[in-house]
Amino acid sequence: MTETILDVLVTPRANRTEVSVEGGVIRVRVPCPPADGEANRAVCEALAKTLRVPKSNLEIVRGEKSRRKTIRIRGMAEEDVFARLNRSSD
Repeated sequence: MTETILDVLVTPRANRTEVSVEGGVIRVRVPCPPADGEANRAVCEALAKTLRVPKSNLEIVRGEKSRRKTIRIRGMAEEDVFARLNRSSD
């Protein structure tokens, strides 16, 4: 099965939910606090919506308690992931 690994920089307690690519860095801003996994759930929801994949296809593999996270996306090639992320950033 195809999968992609992404390094993501998360900003909790942002004014709004936003997924963007800035200077080659994938940034996810979420309004949730980083307590009790709320921000992690919001990050996965935001990425799933942006990439148009089920939330169950996303998994945080590193950085559960960090702003820098490594996320595995099952069922999508890297080119498709970046094409959708770049399209959402325009």
